[in-house]
Amino acid sequence: MGIVIKVLISAASLWVAVQILPGLTFTGEEAWGFLIIGLLLGVVNAVLRPVLRLLALPFLVVTFGLFALVINAVVLWAAIELSEALDLGLASDGFGSTFLGALVVSLVTWALETFLRQR
Repeated sequence: MGIVIKVLISAASLWVAVQILPGLTFTGEEAWGFLIIGLLLGVVNAVLRPVLRLLALPFLVVTFGLFALVINAVVLWAAIELSEALDLGLASDGFGSTFLGALVVSLVTWALETFLRQR
């Protein structure tokens, strides 16, 4: 899958998470803001996730992989913090909202990638 499609999927999944969860807010420009944050999320995913998985390997083994949900939340939290620092407009009320946001983003991303692969 191309990088453009992945950024579009990330932007769409972030949009869904913001629409569903009251703890996630977006105050930037709708289309461009989500696309830039989707790209930012992809970069944070590529850089931070492998390091976190390596460091959290014992927790991943003990929890049968469920700790990956926490890793997803930390990655989304880092993207939200970068978004706030760059004044892109994505914000979260706390870790609970970020955790649920990461869950929604993961599920929507999985669904969209599955749908696009079948076509």
